[in-house]
Amino acid sequence: MKKLLIGLMGILSATSTFAAGFTLKSTDVAPRATFSNAQVFNGFGCSGSNISPQLSWSGAPSGTQSYALTVYDPDAPTGSGWWHWMVINIPATSTSIATGAGTADGKLMPAGSQQIRTDFGTVGFGGACPPQGDKPHRYIFTLFALKVPKLDVPADATAALAGFMINANQLGKTGFTAYYGR
Repeated sequence: MKKLLIGLMGILSATSTFAAGFTLKSTDVAPRATFSNAQVFNGFGCSGSNISPQLSWSGAPSGTQSYALTVYDPDAPTGSGWWHWMVINIPATSTSIATGAGTADGKLMPAGSQQIRTDFGTVGFGGACPPQGDKPHRYIFTLFALKVPKLDVPADATAALAGFMINANQLGKTGFTAYYGR
């Protein structure tokens, strides 16, 4: 029993990488709040504006060389959740992403950033659009501080491949969850 407890404590400490003092916030979406129509997808039966929210962060762990951002809905009825936005290679000098920067062309993203194809099949922010009648879905925003200046992934990389590279190179992470249902 003692060995089991020690093993579980080791697993928990190894997987708990939320860094003290590392914070992520938004002027457009508050933690535990409901998305406005601005962050709702326009398609799949939804008629939102599909505008990515403003995000800012501070307190990155020492040694941070770049960042990655993910927005994930674990409640999507797919068996594997739904990736709504994934951005890698955000420069370590960046501390924010502007409202609306998640367009397919990424022209408002920090220079050098790379958006990864989402589960909508395109790059850029894809807003909330859960099935009608479902309980409100969770949209988990996670910012990862990375120990490398760049993740070397192909332009057509899947979210799974990028996620593997993010997790293999993280120093710490921070985030918040927002909700949306219809």
